[in-house]
Amino acid sequence: MREPEDAAARRAIEPVICYPNETLPEVPLALYQAARKGAVKVGEVVAEPREACCFEVPAGSFFRISSVEGPQVGDLNLWNLHDLSERFYSGKTRALHGTHISTGERMWSSFPNLRPMATIVADTLDWYGIDAYGGSVHDVIGTRCDPYTGNLLSGAQYHHCCHSNLTRAVADHLGVGLSEAEPYVHDVLNVFMCTGFTRNTGQYFMKASPVRPGDYLEFFAEIDLLGSLSACPGGDCSSEHTSDAAACYPLLVEMFSPVERALDGWESPKRSGYLGGHGR
Repeated sequence: MREPEDAAARRAIEPVICYPNETLPEVPLALYQAARKGAVKVGEVVAEPREACCFEVPAGSFFRISSVEGPQVGDLNLWNLHDLSERFYSGKTRALHGTHISTGERMWSSFPNLRPMATIVADTLDWYGIDAYGGSVHDVIGTRCDPYTGNLLSGAQYHHCCHSNLTRAVADHLGVGLSEAEPYVHDVLNVFMCTGFTRNTGQYFMKASPVRPGDYLEFFAEIDLLGSLSACPGGDCSSEHTSDAAACYPLLVEMFSPVERALDGWESPKRSGYLGGHGR
């Protein structure tokens, strides 16, 4: 189609932020970080290469995801420990904070709850920013590598993609079959993954993660959480995200409990104040 005469003018219209976030509840980051300084380690679990693990974190506690042996990205799912229908909502988190999240930003839960599930309190990769390609770290735009898309695009039958890893881990943790566990698996926070969108085609891209051993992303649990983390079969995702050939490394999850009274005055966030009815 031929461009209209006013094409340039239409493209030049300035954008408007869809969800201005200045009125979001204030994050008491100083309180969280102070409580973290005195917190005591109470447990750990490892997501082995091309596998996933599950872990539980009480509200008011902390968990840390660390690179321990080599550059590795991970896919993180979160649920309300007592109600698995309340889960991490990556799309709304993206709408409220942006395509990538870091210190002081939150992982929000699904409707009808829409409340903070976890808040990032420390990020050793926050220096990365946005690179010349539009790439950044810890994205909420990718869904997770999965066997269905692999089969669609190449006819592959691959069972160590993150969707499959998370499904197996959740099934084992809950003591249920794979078919019962799979619907709980949802879109993820891509921890340490460096991603963006191409400017010419708008396609989702990945590039080698800047993560190195010793880097970590640390969270404050706003509610009682069940988490599951997959060590992606793409390793640092420098070339592919579904591979038995890529160098892969474990990811360490550690849990920390604050000392008594470190969080005096803090309360777990309540569910959404929307009254319901949807206009009827």
